[in-house]
Amino acid sequence: MFKEFKNFIMTGNVIDLAVAVLLAGAMGLVVSGFVNDIMMPIVGHFSGGVDFADMKIVLSEAVVAADGAVTKPENAILYGKWINAIINLIIVGFVLFMIVKAYNKTKTPPAPVEEAPKGPTAEELLAEIRDSLKK
Repeated sequence: MFKEFKNFIMTGNVIDLAVAVLLAGAMGLVVSGFVNDIMMPIVGHFSGGVDFADMKIVLSEAVVAADGAVTKPENAILYGKWINAIINLIIVGFVLFMIVKAYNKTKTPPAPVEEAPKGPTAEELLAEIRDSLKK
């Protein structure tokens, strides 16, 4: 069983998949950093200084004790982070689309299959037989 597992792991498809998953994770981090640290501050600047990551709907306020310790944390819907995640998804989807499009351009089209020359039809063969019998 160990030998079968080793053969399975060492096949090219599993290794290719592992590399793809690792690259996708790294690409996700890069895109998240790009969106959160570059794109959203620019969008926030043009939308009146709004930081989307801080946008939320507070369902219940935090309860703070007299000494400043939080006894009950705030409960809120963080829709600004959800907006950032949607923008991440759109950017990752666009980048993957561009990568697949470039990859498809590099693939050579399959060679056209030459059709076999067509032989005579049944009627033509019968006509030839008829003509040869007449002679």
